[in-house]
Amino acid sequence: MALLEREGWPTSSLAPPAPARAPRRRANLPLLVGAALVACIAVSAALAPWLAPRDPTAIDPAARLLPPGPGHPLGTDRLGRDVLSRILYGGRVAVVVGAVAVAIGAGAGVTLGLVSGYRAGWLDALLMRAIDGLMAFPALLLAILVVASLGPGHVQAMTAIGIVLIPVFARLARAQALAARAQEFVLAARAVGARDLRIIAVHILPNIAGPLLIQATVAFSGAVLAEASLSYLGLGTQPPTPSWGGMLQEARDVLFVGAWMAVWPGLAIAAAVLGWNLLGDGLRDLLDPRLRRGV
Repeated sequence: MALLEREGWPTSSLAPPAPARAPRRRANLPLLVGAALVACIAVSAALAPWLAPRDPTAIDPAARLLPPGPGHPLGTDRLGRDVLSRILYGGRVAVVVGAVAVAIGAGAGVTLGLVSGYRAGWLDALLMRAIDGLMAFPALLLAILVVASLGPGHVQAMTAIGIVLIPVFARLARAQALAARAQEFVLAARAVGARDLRIIAVHILPNIAGPLLIQATVAFSGAVLAEASLSYLGLGTQPPTPSWGGMLQEARDVLFVGAWMAVWPGLAIAAAVLGWNLLGDGLRDLLDPRLRRGV
């Protein structure tokens, strides 16, 4: 090398290349923000009995429509009930209804989708036509139909929202199962004589859990919004149990003299929906290598 330099020959092309620097991966901001919002709502709902300053159903006629202040940080409603306490306890209703509804929709929908996608043939056609029949109804109208048939209440709202979510999970699970059933690990399991149930539970389901988990987070936000809508219409959680949608309905008649009655539950619904949607987007970026940012 030194001899070539004395003779005037270029030696830059002979030098070993510099080691490539690993690209810096940016923080998954949607996942962080979504997880923070969801954790805040979940913790406040779980600790509502200790965080709420007053009984959420206690009526105080002398404190009707008080604006936010020292005694009532978020004000009071038209019956003198503390809005902050009702927001915290309403979060418990939203979280429980959303979790149970997603569990119903995912449990039934994933089962139907896996069986339909793995077995294919006439069974697939039959199950998918039933799913298409459910999807023919608008989601909220179908939920209203189910609740109207079962009667109002938060248990009925859970059931109705869960039924509405079944087609979403069924179609996603079917699509993933159709793609997985042709993979080598499924063919190898068949070759060694594994039963269909074992192949579905042990080989296919764990490999499609990522998209199902992402769908569950998005469905949770839809379930919270659907519960609020049903409660607003008087078909969901019944008074005096506090719910965010019911609080919006109660604020409708006194909106111009007690706007805070609508602002705070509206912000709570928006935060819950935004948090679960951001969490789903962040999980998608985290679990799908093709969508990871900063690579």
